[in-house]
Amino acid sequence: MARTHTVLLTLLPTVLILIVLAGVESAAVKAGKDTEAQTGASKRVFMPASDASNFFKRRGRRSPRTYEEYYAEQRVKMATNERLDEQNNEQENYLEEERDEQYERTREKNQQWREFHGQYPRYPHHRYYV
Repeated sequence: MARTHTVLLTLLPTVLILIVLAGVESAAVKAGKDTEAQTGASKRVFMPASDASNFFKRRGRRSPRTYEEYYAEQRVKMATNERLDEQNNEQENYLEEERDEQYERTREKNQQWREFHGQYPRYPHHRYYV
């Protein structure tokens, strides 16, 4: 119960402020002759809803692109592809170096193990000839 009272008490001033501000046209309006000029300026900035919808309908989904738009899109795609190719090449080079190092470490370990356990002689002149 106490929570609902707290929530209501915090929301009540917010609602009152929004109601008061909805009636206010502008906070920085000067009294005098400039108010008419300012309302005219706001009419120039904002357009009616019908004009706004026509503005967005002018360019539909199926309307052809201009050459500049097409060329800019192609440049973006090419730059992205080059960046991806570069990243893939770097990744492949890194993986190849990692594999080579791992192979070398494994080969050295195997060679040391074989020498220690006598799996094959150390020196070529100790090998048996068949």
